[in-house]
Amino acid sequence: MERPLLNRRLAEFTTTIFAEMSALAVQTNSINLGQGFPDTDGPDQVRDAAVRALRAGHGNQYPPGPGIPELRRAVAEHQRRCYGLELDPDTEVLVTTGATEAIAASLLALLEPGDEVVALEPYYDSYAACIALAGARRVPVTLRPDGDSYVLDLDELRAAITPRTRLILLNTPHNPTGTVLTREELAAVAELAVERDLLVITDEVYEHLVYEGEHIPLVSFPGMRERTVSISSAGKTFSFTGWKVGWVTGSPELVAAVRAAKQFLTYVASGPFQYAVAEALALPDAYYTTLRADLQAKRDLLAAGLADAGFKVYRPAGTYFITTDIRPLGESDGFAFCRSLPERCGVVAIPNAVFYDHREEGEHFVRFAFCKRTDVLTEAVTRLKQLAG
Repeated sequence: MERPLLNRRLAEFTTTIFAEMSALAVQTNSINLGQGFPDTDGPDQVRDAAVRALRAGHGNQYPPGPGIPELRRAVAEHQRRCYGLELDPDTEVLVTTGATEAIAASLLALLEPGDEVVALEPYYDSYAACIALAGARRVPVTLRPDGDSYVLDLDELRAAITPRTRLILLNTPHNPTGTVLTREELAAVAELAVERDLLVITDEVYEHLVYEGEHIPLVSFPGMRERTVSISSAGKTFSFTGWKVGWVTGSPELVAAVRAAKQFLTYVASGPFQYAVAEALALPDAYYTTLRADLQAKRDLLAAGLADAGFKVYRPAGTYFITTDIRPLGESDGFAFCRSLPERCGVVAIPNAVFYDHREEGEHFVRFAFCKRTDVLTEAVTRLKQLAG
């Protein structure tokens, strides 16, 4: 056939670096600090809640399209308890198959072909694919290193807005850089959105993994209630990434729009796990405090080890990823470095260039995940010391 089988919008998304590097980790028996998933399960009581739901027959058949009422109420209560936001669980909360589906459904629902989407680069790879599926055009605004962290250039953000801009896609805490946008930065984004009459989609899946600063939902700023789609999920917060339970919150009009797209993607999913996540969201504040403290200690362990191995380390204020610069090691090609690292040291990482439209901006940066057991990170640090020689 002369005509390509694959839709041209997806031509650049046929493979992912995560699959390649995870396969390489298995082949070389390496420690996988590439893909961002924990190597331990979350709280026993949450897992037990899923088992109880299965045995009781809760959610074993199709749950309600918007999500079970118990989870929608739990999400609304979480937003009230953590951020003082009042939501109607019946009209302002939508349960999705993880944040990934929430992002896809939101973009498909709110974009027309030819619209422009401004997103912070580097960005999670599904953003680019979903924007392409919607027939829209992505416009990156690049976060760049400043000292030991990455920063947003608000002037560059403003300059990226054109008459074709439909929405801003915002991720804070930010994967892969670990940046947590400040109150002043978020206020500037909100003012710009109101001034230019833009929608904003906020990916907040790392909301409880903040070590410096604070997570402030953009929807809490003046004028943002009617123009913000907020997204989060249970995977990163409760360490059950395979359950794929996420949610969208927003005004009734925005949630209804996203639901119109979501119902033709998975329709529903994760029935019994929805009951368990409803219980998880009711865990006491001590759970979140312990989670942050544990991951912060792991961040510090890996960051110190990477620095000792010769990397330039950008200390993340949030998430569970550390971005490093490989140039102090005499390297400049992140892809080549990551593909050789398993054989050299028995450790797998991810080249940050895959998260950029402007590949040259990220070619010498490499990302490591620290959401692993302490003994695993300690062994990884020991192996990486070989680079210092």
